[in-house]
Amino acid sequence: MTDLYPIPRSLTGDGVRATLARVAEELPLTVHEIPTGTPVLDWTIPDEWNLRRATLTAPDGRVVADTDVHALHVVGYSDAVDLQIDRDALDPHLFSLPDRPTAIPYRTSYYNRSWGFCVPHDVRATLGEGTYHARIDATLAPGALTLAELLIPGTDPTRGEVLLSTHVCHPHMANDNTSGIAVLTEVGLRLLEGGPRRIGVRLVFAPGSLGAIAWLATHRDVVPRITNGLVLTGLGNDGPFHYKRSRRGDTSTDRIAELLLRERAFDPHAQMLDFSPYGYDERQYCSPGFDLAVGRLTRGLHGEYPEYHTSNDDLSFVDHGRLLEATEMIEAFVDAVERDGTYRNLQPFGEPQLGRRGLYSAIGGGIDSRSVEMGVLWVLNQSDGTRSLVDIANRSGLPFRAIADAADALVAAELLAREP
Repeated sequence: MTDLYPIPRSLTGDGVRATLARVAEELPLTVHEIPTGTPVLDWTIPDEWNLRRATLTAPDGRVVADTDVHALHVVGYSDAVDLQIDRDALDPHLFSLPDRPTAIPYRTSYYNRSWGFCVPHDVRATLGEGTYHARIDATLAPGALTLAELLIPGTDPTRGEVLLSTHVCHPHMANDNTSGIAVLTEVGLRLLEGGPRRIGVRLVFAPGSLGAIAWLATHRDVVPRITNGLVLTGLGNDGPFHYKRSRRGDTSTDRIAELLLRERAFDPHAQMLDFSPYGYDERQYCSPGFDLAVGRLTRGLHGEYPEYHTSNDDLSFVDHGRLLEATEMIEAFVDAVERDGTYRNLQPFGEPQLGRRGLYSAIGGGIDSRSVEMGVLWVLNQSDGTRSLVDIANRSGLPFRAIADAADALVAAELLAREP
């Protein structure tokens, strides 16, 4: 995060490339460059924007905005300017937050040709009459939108893929969304080191909204393989987990997330949120034509904490322990997708004799044996071919791992069979 945080990212440009190059030092990414003018669903890839430096100098010589100090000082995708301008004419090009007077706001103008500077409101209040020098050294020209992905293939192609996606366009802010980039990188490292699994996992690092749209447009053959997914953002602040349901609201992703929030909430205020078409890239993956089983995992909600989209979202705002909790939550999610399934009890008439089959000793190992033994009874009772292991865990109140381990032991004892 220390390396990624100050990189001046935007929707396109060398900041995104530098970000993905740093992630590629950790993960074997495949980088895609989608040229300007390429149609992607109902959108078109715009010109590429690159900023060298932007400064605003007051009449007394003070430099009141400088992107070499903080990347948020300029409105993203600003036109290049180099002009002398009086205070009244400058005012429409200034952005500040009266309710957060010491913070620099984050503003963009991707699709409307304009320019501007963002300053703390306390600084704006000191700007008197006179002539200011506004200089934005930037280019807006044909180029490309850059995104990257990593597929960790599964051993059983029929099981499909889990999609884990994060946006890489927000500059110089830690929680939104350097935290998502860093956590997804760590998750990728752990999955690569964890050995083969039956289901594939696809990591996507893309600029927000348009990047997800571009990925969907250029991966139409992959989309049908996506069985579950999470959009990751805002994972480092001191707040409870929030999970936003998928469009359908009752997918296996939603049920797994509800189960894991119960098991791993770390905080009684963790919440399940209903789907809405506003938010992050989940709204692209959940658009009705794709309707993927993709939800969003976050902590602080967009617009609901004062540091959101300001310079106060710095490295001191995120907590290492919270990032690790998020990493473990996502690992548990992938594990639950991998191990979930629907089973049928092969001895459904009365409870089979478990002791003579050695089940208790066979499964009473690394986790609480009472939970596992109770899991055996729950799995046997509920496995009629209609309920998944996640459903059984949610109904029983037992940890998913206890239920999944019980199912494995029952399969080995030929008391249970997985449904196709």
